[in-house]
Amino acid sequence: MLKKLGIAAAILVAALVVYISTRPDRFYVERSVQLSAPADATFALINEFRQWQQWSPYEKLDPNLARTFEGPASGPGAVYAYKGDRNIGEGRMTILESRPGELVSIKLEFIAPFPATNQANFKLEANEKGTRVTWTMEGPNTLMGKVMSPFMDGFIGKSMEQGLADLDTAAQAEAKKRQQTAKTE
Repeated sequence: MLKKLGIAAAILVAALVVYISTRPDRFYVERSVQLSAPADATFALINEFRQWQQWSPYEKLDPNLARTFEGPASGPGAVYAYKGDRNIGEGRMTILESRPGELVSIKLEFIAPFPATNQANFKLEANEKGTRVTWTMEGPNTLMGKVMSPFMDGFIGKSMEQGLADLDTAAQAEAKKRQQTAKTE
């Protein structure tokens, strides 16, 4: 009986090793949505980390999340470091590139629970309906990432979808606020 269990365990480990070795070395997740808000209001909420509390799905995971901001308030060089509970971990984001109404490119450095460095991009396309936003995340597929790869797109993608829906709500409110300010000036 123990011999059969040992053989079964060895086969299971071998199958896991084969599975992991067939996974790609990089991962890529993308979600895109049409927002009702204009590109300038949408861009402002992405390009300034202090605004992320209004829409980022990760901000809601830990109500006691500790945040620090460094560098400029927005655009290239703006830094947002965070430390939270086990649901959020610890990390740092730095805006690398920023083109008004078009793109915000961010370096994501995860410190805990698993160290990793990834890239996130927000591409914006203004159109007659508002703004099409595409949020991507990509990076090296670590050992843990390869094990979790069947679930990565769904797990990260679901968070992105929620964030984009909340971004639409926040950007519409921002656009209304800008219109009201313009009327009073």
